[in-house]
Amino acid sequence: MLEELKVFSGRANLPLAEKIVKQLGIKLGEADIINFADGEIRIKLKENVRGIDVFVIQPTHPPADNILELLLMIDALKRASADRITAVIPYYGYARQDRKDQPRVPISAKLVADLIVTAGANRVLTMDLHAEQIQGYFNVPVDHLYSAPILIEYFQQKDFESLVVISDVGRANRARGFAKRLGDDIPIGVVDKRRPELNQAEVVNIIGEVEGKTALIFDDIIDTGGTVLKAAEALLSRKATKVLVTATHPVFSNDCAGKLALSEIDKVVVTDTINLPASKRNNKIEILSVSPLLAEAIARIHKGQSVSSLFV
Repeated sequence: MLEELKVFSGRANLPLAEKIVKQLGIKLGEADIINFADGEIRIKLKENVRGIDVFVIQPTHPPADNILELLLMIDALKRASADRITAVIPYYGYARQDRKDQPRVPISAKLVADLIVTAGANRVLTMDLHAEQIQGYFNVPVDHLYSAPILIEYFQQKDFESLVVISDVGRANRARGFAKRLGDDIPIGVVDKRRPELNQAEVVNIIGEVEGKTALIFDDIIDTGGTVLKAAEALLSRKATKVLVTATHPVFSNDCAGKLALSEIDKVVVTDTINLPASKRNNKIEILSVSPLLAEAIARIHKGQSVSSLFV
């Protein structure tokens, strides 16, 4: 058991938090989190945290109450004299608005970072940010983990013939590293896509040889599923024998899960950074847990040990 360490969780992903504390050999910190009749969030810590190293687990996917709940928990811990507060954010929401690419738009990823630090977080532990530069938006240390080790272990246990890893242009570097770790001779392909409107994607071209190969689409987020569905259609039209999809964060907005179930995609492998309700699960979706990786990072941060070996 780790001494002087406590882990609390918001309500966004309690199953993941429970897996993490089980790995650590401790109990989840007790807190009452309820809503008043008007929806306002009320938090009361039920344990003494004075002088304690505290970690708060809360992904910040929609609704925005998940962000507010994280901020309120951090504030409660700060005012209860916790020694150090680490915000553990398996999925960092609002990360897609990470730059001013049009006039009169916010940089939401920076705003959320400012809110978390202002609330009192001394450190941030997160996973598969939409863009690496978001780490620089924080004025506190950030440990940025990747789900790749969990996903690679899964796919290495499968027997795929002539595998090719497919990504969009923005994920090409990550996809190249992912493919290399799967096997030295595994090539990558690139989907050249356009977004005429928000949450809409058009596949313009497939760069790379996919005919007669099993295509593994590699991404960080699946939101509406539009991108992977269009990419799968394009790959199959180029005579790929099979299409698989893997992504870290299953946002699965609207009827994404239903569309994936009806598609020609063979398998969708995601992680539990976001807790998927039963209504968004089906036989094509396989969920891997990132709890061992996050638990190991928490233990190392608490002990003052290096976390860099986990950044792969």
